[in-house]
Amino acid sequence: MRKILFNYLLKNFLKTFFIIVFIAYSFGLILNLFEEIEFFKNISVSIFKPLILTSIYVPSMLIQILPFIIFVSSMVFMLNIRNNRDLLTLKVFGFSNLKIFFILASTSFFLGWIILIIINPITSTMSKYYEKTKSNYSRDIDHLVTFNKNGLWIKENLINKQRIISASKPDGTDLIDVTIFHLSKNSDLIEKIMSDRADIRKNDWILRNVTVFKPVNGILEGTKVDELKLNSIYDYEKITTLFKNFDTMSFLDLILNYKNLINNGYNKSFLDQSLHSLLSLPFFLFLMTAVAAIITMNTLKRSDNLKFIVLGLVVSVLIFYFKDLSLALGQTDRIPLILAIWAPVIALSLFTFVGVLQINEK
Repeated sequence: MRKILFNYLLKNFLKTFFIIVFIAYSFGLILNLFEEIEFFKNISVSIFKPLILTSIYVPSMLIQILPFIIFVSSMVFMLNIRNNRDLLTLKVFGFSNLKIFFILASTSFFLGWIILIIINPITSTMSKYYEKTKSNYSRDIDHLVTFNKNGLWIKENLINKQRIISASKPDGTDLIDVTIFHLSKNSDLIEKIMSDRADIRKNDWILRNVTVFKPVNGILEGTKVDELKLNSIYDYEKITTLFKNFDTMSFLDLILNYKNLINNGYNKSFLDQSLHSLLSLPFFLFLMTAVAAIITMNTLKRSDNLKFIVLGLVVSVLIFYFKDLSLALGQTDRIPLILAIWAPVIALSLFTFVGVLQINEK
């Protein structure tokens, strides 16, 4: 009998979870579809293009709001089993509030790991395809920045010429082994600049150990200078911001290729933030289920679900506000970044520990 009741809890909790995921996906699909249609309205593409891009973008968005989804799923399921007297039946057969909570919270915890290991690599690949496709259709195509295995590449359209910049890798606020091509509107070479290192903290880049090549009678002649100033629309902050898309980097990429990503010039703070944010997800799901249990399992009496829904929304907003505030403090170096990511988990753990002990006495 206990096995049947355990299967009942697990099956119906997962069923509720997938229903809430489907509802969230449907809302995300509808809302984002309008944005994609607006983007493609003056571009000659198939009518299915906005729908396809929306359908592959929404899953990564759902992972971002997964703690909220698991919280709502837990609230709905626990209210249902309480109001239809299933909770009372479970208690009769020896299932305490604490045991029910651990079954549901552990399920949420393992769901988090399954999503990180199996689902997240798929959604990150979809996000990469989404970003690449959108960039191909972008109207601001005159200015492009890309980072791949060959290094950093930047294209700028200037008033009367084009500029193409390549660098082997970033090093802090500098670029290493920089090559700059200035081309005419007809793609003829105007000059080629090679530099060992470029300081890009500001829009006025400072190039060091520079050689400037200019075509003279069909032959490139070089002139060496110790330092050269170059004005660009990009600086370190702007370039770094362009690559802070957490959705395109999967949990497995971060775990398996962390050192390679650092060696390739990725910002360590960005990688640490991505890694620990994803790593904290299963624990956050566990705790959000705990909060839902504390709110809904204080009594066996039937009640109006509306007040619990309102209370749940208020609590979840406060939790997410605290989480964002803590992350902002970490990003501005007020507190260590890793501590900022885990502080909400630690604080929520202390709160739920006391709350779960209280509902076990009910």
